[in-house]
Amino acid sequence: MAQTDLGRPVPGWTPPPRPERAALEGRFARLEPLDADAHAADLHRANSADDAIWDYLPYGPFGSAAAYHRWARESQGQDDPLFFAIRNLETGHLGGVASFLRIAPEAGSIEVGHINYAPELQRTRAATEAMYLMMRRVFEAGYRRYEWKCNALNRASRRAAQRLGFSYEGVFRQAAVVKGRNRDTAWFAAIDSEWPALRAAYEAWLAPSNFDRSGRQVERLSDLTRLVRAANDPSLPD
Repeated sequence: MAQTDLGRPVPGWTPPPRPERAALEGRFARLEPLDADAHAADLHRANSADDAIWDYLPYGPFGSAAAYHRWARESQGQDDPLFFAIRNLETGHLGGVASFLRIAPEAGSIEVGHINYAPELQRTRAATEAMYLMMRRVFEAGYRRYEWKCNALNRASRRAAQRLGFSYEGVFRQAAVVKGRNRDTAWFAAIDSEWPALRAAYEAWLAPSNFDRSGRQVERLSDLTRLVRAANDPSLPD
């Protein structure tokens, strides 16, 4: 009788714990469990600089600080998604949020999403380090798969996923209706076997020696992660 291929064995598999509601801190960024009273005012101030940051999210923009505070209060107590406020340690200000969601310990899978960076946080070392800190927590906890999903039309998010080391896996057509419009969803992921090389890429990029006196990068993170991403992952043009 021919042997059936049932997939690669995963010996000794034990589902990892769910992520803790605990802060993550690096050199440039600190991720704090979302707290409306502590975070909403500063986040709303930062977010008010550009309503376009809400275009691909299912909520927002928020017309008042009170409306944003209400959203933050409703979101802070959830375990999935588990929201964090991102503080830029170079300025002391909060400039964005991100979350762990679709948490499936039994599969060893978890997603990062609800990412919303105000203009003042975008293109900063804190913005990148925040994503590194979240990825590190996931893989060091024992997860096998870390996902990134976005509207297939959101080219900025797709480029960010690849820059950060996620490999493109395809598009789910007509996956959702968001704000009355169709959403095709692009899928990206990084897996545990890629983590050691991705960690080295992040740490090389975040090293002080990778920035000149003006704070400009010497090596691009996208160049450092390109060799780690799956061979069939086509880079998007700038």
